[in-house]
Amino acid sequence: MSVIVVEQADRLFQQHVNKNILADADDGKWAASLWAALEDAGLPLALVPEAAGGVGLAASVVASLIRRAAFYSVPLPLAETMIASRLWVDAGGDVLDGAVTLAPVNPQDRLTVVENGSGVTLSGTAHHVPWGVQAPTTLVFARDASGKGFLCRVLSAQLRPNKPRRNVAYEPRDEMHFDGVQLHAGDVRPAPDDLNKDGLMAFGAAIRVQQMIGGMERCLDYALTYANERIQFGRPIGKFQAIQHMLAVAAGHFAAASATADALFESERLGDDDFAVAIAKSRCGEAAGQVAAVCHQVHGAMGFTQEHPLHFSTRRLWAWRDEWGAESYWQERVGRKICASGGEGLWPLLADRKDSTVAA
Repeated sequence: MSVIVVEQADRLFQQHVNKNILADADDGKWAASLWAALEDAGLPLALVPEAAGGVGLAASVVASLIRRAAFYSVPLPLAETMIASRLWVDAGGDVLDGAVTLAPVNPQDRLTVVENGSGVTLSGTAHHVPWGVQAPTTLVFARDASGKGFLCRVLSAQLRPNKPRRNVAYEPRDEMHFDGVQLHAGDVRPAPDDLNKDGLMAFGAAIRVQQMIGGMERCLDYALTYANERIQFGRPIGKFQAIQHMLAVAAGHFAAASATADALFESERLGDDDFAVAIAKSRCGEAAGQVAAVCHQVHGAMGFTQEHPLHFSTRRLWAWRDEWGAESYWQERVGRKICASGGEGLWPLLADRKDSTVAA
């Protein structure tokens, strides 16, 4: 069944995502027809349990769907909606409608809630929010004065105009101001205990991990195809040892990154194990830079043109590696956890996944 779901999604992406869709997205246009096709297939609710009105797919299958969407550079917040919908349902909320994004993205951004007569008042600014202006709903993590975490459902209609911005891949990464936003009690839920420490950071990083795997796979697919088709000195350039060595280096990085990303499959919601996420995000970010560089080198000047589709993947890799914490952010957290465990605790830390909380 899992294989069938992924194959069907792959055909959907292949049918609906083309160069025109991607070019329009680069210009800031919302791919409405593509989103409608995704909703018809039930993909935004893939991670929500069936009892709550979702599809109820396993985390490993959802990770594969995110990878395939990234393989085709789907220019929509599909992965964010999958995770946000599950988190909101787990917090006791109803199934969210339409596209949903997550905030805050940056570790230094702090959003706060203060109780009022009928609900709460939300305050603060979130930077680089994926599709923040275009998504109808934003799932916000905020804290009260005591430090307790809450999940807040914020509709775009409730916000004053925010600053639309884009990352290097031309994906919307907006600056959103929530100061003075009034929310009803039904739009605010106590965050699950595992969110109280770092909010949505691990879940957002888990999304980028799976997306980077899909993006790297696409880049390698382009590079291998080009190396076998481009003829130089009477034979394909893929027959030259230098090119073979470059591709082998890229494949090695991809294999190592894939192994760390696969370790997240054991999490029920992909981001539950923040130590595994820290390892995966740092390793995948490192690999993404190497794979993108090698694939551009293999393509030569051709890979830097707008006409060749390689840039749709490499620009996303360069952006995704820095979002929801760059390599240095997660590497520091891995180092702190290992140091706190001591030398004798390193192997149990890696082998026993029951206690996997990363030290602050």
